[in-house]
Amino acid sequence: MSLTTYGTKIDVRNLAPRERHPLIFNTFHSLGSGESMELINDHDPRPLYYQFQSEKPGMVAWDYLESGPETWRVRITKLAGGHANGTCCGSCGGA
Repeated sequence: MSLTTYGTKIDVRNLAPRERHPLIFNTFHSLGSGESMELINDHDPRPLYYQFQSEKPGMVAWDYLESGPETWRVRITKLAGGHANGTCCGSCGGA
């Protein structure tokens, strides 16, 4: 991981598939409200988008920066929501 103009940059192309989502979600969890990370992948990460929508509803902005055919880049931004507005989304167990 390294810092870019988007915040944290994660290139998961050389990681085993089972390691990708945990790294991405741990990195997202470490972001502050309004901060972004750039994901670089070797395929369209749309299933990850749906996982974010399911686990972090209303807390994620998803912007494609590059859409294949060999490389996909997505800016993932942590939006103010959940605990930031005084409510609990339930995704962290209330912590």
